[in-house]
Amino acid sequence: MHSRTGLGTALRAWRATIGPADVGLPVVGRRRSPGLRREELALLAGISFDYLVQLEQGRATRPSAGVLQALADVLHLSTVDREVLYRLAGSVVPPSGSVPSEVPAGVQRMIDRMTDTPVAVFTATWDAVQWNPLWGQLFGTPSDLVSGPGDALARNMIWGHFSAETPAGVSGVERDTAHTDAFERMMVSDLRRAADRYPDDRAVTELIDGLRAAPRFDELWARYETLPLAGSHKTIVHPELGSITVDCDILAVEHADLHIVMNWAVPGTRDAEKIDALREQAATAAR
Repeated sequence: MHSRTGLGTALRAWRATIGPADVGLPVVGRRRSPGLRREELALLAGISFDYLVQLEQGRATRPSAGVLQALADVLHLSTVDREVLYRLAGSVVPPSGSVPSEVPAGVQRMIDRMTDTPVAVFTATWDAVQWNPLWGQLFGTPSDLVSGPGDALARNMIWGHFSAETPAGVSGVERDTAHTDAFERMMVSDLRRAADRYPDDRAVTELIDGLRAAPRFDELWARYETLPLAGSHKTIVHPELGSITVDCDILAVEHADLHIVMNWAVPGTRDAEKIDALREQAATAAR
């Protein structure tokens, strides 16, 4: 789709998904078509009606960053849709402020229902923000690692891999050489993408500065690799049950910029039996 017509098509589609009540406007009578009218969007975005018509018809190109930001705000665009808007307009996507850590209600409901699988939610920079009881039984509860404000890095998966020692009573992770290399390269690449999206977040800068003291991280950081997120295979050394081998899958929640990490043991194996035992422990603790 050509960017000129694509921008207009996208604006019309987004406008149709936002009702007057969503933006604080009174609803008077029935409407022939859903969503905001052009004059309403133009008014709320602070642009002229004629200019919005030109944008939607592809006759106006290169809207300013201020216009794009206003349209994104009024249309309640997600992070992903906001990037689409800027790219269709031929403009550079502005960096976001701070790394988001809020877990949407839908994600929370999914975690609450996944009682059979160790699952946790991480920010774009891999800070643990939510986990289910089975994850806590398998890896140790992330909140237990934090005893004060200065220990916040202990919740960060990348920091834990490259820099931190495994505390007593918390599971360690073993990978063979090939899996370790793939995991490290993937995580460093993903952290670089997050740093590009949030250049003004001081916590991200401090995390990276601290990690660069680790020779392996510093070596990978200097490569400027771009790798997709993918699943992995690992063996968890549990302090009570010993080795538990699992497969790990990562889901990206784009609109919230979060990662959902899930671990699976092959059914019918000794590893699956150990996960079952941890599930019973989690249920007992809950009761």
